[in-house]
Amino acid sequence: MADQLIRATAASGGIRAVGAITTRLTEEARVRHQLSYVATAALGRTMTAGLLMASSMKRSGSRVNIRVKGDGPLGGILIDAGLDGTVRGYVENPSVELPPNSKGKLDVGGAVGKGFLYVVRDVGYGYPYSSTVELVSGEIGDDVAHYLISSEQTPSAVVLGVFVGANGVTAAGGLLVQVLPKAARDEALVETLESRVAALSGFTPLLQAGKSLTDIFQDLLGDMGVVLFPETQILRFHCGCSFDRMLGALKMLGEAELQDMIVKDNGAEATCHFCGTVYQASRDDLAQLVADLQAEASAKV
Repeated sequence: MADQLIRATAASGGIRAVGAITTRLTEEARVRHQLSYVATAALGRTMTAGLLMASSMKRSGSRVNIRVKGDGPLGGILIDAGLDGTVRGYVENPSVELPPNSKGKLDVGGAVGKGFLYVVRDVGYGYPYSSTVELVSGEIGDDVAHYLISSEQTPSAVVLGVFVGANGVTAAGGLLVQVLPKAARDEALVETLESRVAALSGFTPLLQAGKSLTDIFQDLLGDMGVVLFPETQILRFHCGCSFDRMLGALKMLGEAELQDMIVKDNGAEATCHFCGTVYQASRDDLAQLVADLQAEASAKV
């Protein structure tokens, strides 16, 4: 099944729901960054959360950045997700592995540890909106829900999951359910929704049981007047890095540093943190950058 995202409403528009399948893009991130089992789960959950959050943005080009910075051995996680369905991300220490937690599951919370969740929303104009909350558990889903409740005053439930086997990621995705102000006053509705979400055994078991996103929404919200949006959005891992951008970054180092690279290293190598792509710049490439800098300096005289 292709990675995809669908949206729905229920309770006459009082409930907003978004579901995503992110199996393939999480597997691509695992391979690109050579992630351990627990690092795969942590990054996959965070990328899924970013896509779910970005789905509510309105303006083309809008993006969400999520940074998870804890004191655990994983170090930090950084993802960048867009309204267009693209996402990229990395973890600081991709090879970290931990024993399963007390529930027999990958110990993402232990790998992340205690710390903070940073969210930046770039809505496509003006200054990006940023907010910081303390991590609740390090398991990502609880932490994102805490952010949505604390910073955006929207009661939210977030269910995220990544199943990693010997052959890679076989199931990944998540669900975001929010109670909007028009329904928040209906305590019975809120309690029913909370109990149903709490009763879920996770998200990946639903996918492994053959459930589609439509099936999951019908099971969860079918008797609440669920309305599925007709559009299905395709999701993918994508990084906008390029050789030209790498050269632009090297140019910013200045003439002296570039000359030093030519003499000592006979070129330069740069690796994109987000996607792991390695770029090689030859001595001729660096010499051209030096020439460009000299020409620009002469033009200013």
